[in-house]
Amino acid sequence: MKVGIVGAGMVGSAAGFALILKGIATELVLVDRDAARARAEAEDIAHAVPFAAPAVVRAGDFDDLDGAGVVILACGVSQKRGETRLALLERNAAVFREVVGAVMAACPGAILLVATNPVDIMGQVAQALSGLPPGRVIGSGTILDTARFRWLVGRHLGISPGSVHAYVLGEHGDSEVLAWSNARAGSVPLASFAAQVGAPLTAAVRERIDEGVRRAAYTIIAGKGATWHGIGAGLARIVAAIRGDEQAVLSVSTVEPEVLGVGPVALSLPRLVGREGVTATLWPELDDAETGALLASATILRAQVETLRF
Repeated sequence: MKVGIVGAGMVGSAAGFALILKGIATELVLVDRDAARARAEAEDIAHAVPFAAPAVVRAGDFDDLDGAGVVILACGVSQKRGETRLALLERNAAVFREVVGAVMAACPGAILLVATNPVDIMGQVAQALSGLPPGRVIGSGTILDTARFRWLVGRHLGISPGSVHAYVLGEHGDSEVLAWSNARAGSVPLASFAAQVGAPLTAAVRERIDEGVRRAAYTIIAGKGATWHGIGAGLARIVAAIRGDEQAVLSVSTVEPEVLGVGPVALSLPRLVGREGVTATLWPELDDAETGALLASATILRAQVETLRF
């Protein structure tokens, strides 16, 4: 599959590296306003090709995206120390007004995969600007938050995070919802599994894990300025699901006509992802507190969207 990446910064280059190392992209084109940066990142990633599967990696312009099956939008300004994702909104919306039209002119059949923060709102902006069906504009959403949740739970239980089935829903940000009530380890409800292995999920443990998921980006940004490895791998996972028509269940963000009475709004729910993009939304069974939190998250996101003109 040919994959384009607009924005050759840390997130875009990490996604490109993951796509090549895992053999997901057979052709990768990096586009950036800073052409020298795009060339440098493309050459650096190309040097990994001998250690992976055959692929062509190059820098280019928007016209070079022609034929891409997926275009990752990782362009925009980065999150500053202490800045919330929502505070990025107006600055990155202005970037998308320029970029989305150029991408669609070059490859109107591509699926857009949005990584730019605040990702839920930027996904909704991209969908409106592109005119594509909602399922063909996918925000990375809470795929990384879900990975963090599973990793922390797995570490507490002493098991592989791949054996933890749990999701983070709603906003990729401060109002996100950790769906504890339907989480499982293997086929066993999480609380029951934890009790059986002698690692109970006490209120203190849940609070620590919640804080670890919810504040992870702020901690990483404080230490090194930005996050890129985790989200780069998450973006590669989404592209792999599209390429393989997997119908994989992933917590990604698309525009829903209505969520608990609020809408239209883009946020993360478990969704089927395959060759045509998102083909179905799976509504999880939540307890009353989680349902209320998801409603609050949708309300926050919708209020932010309403401040924009696009």
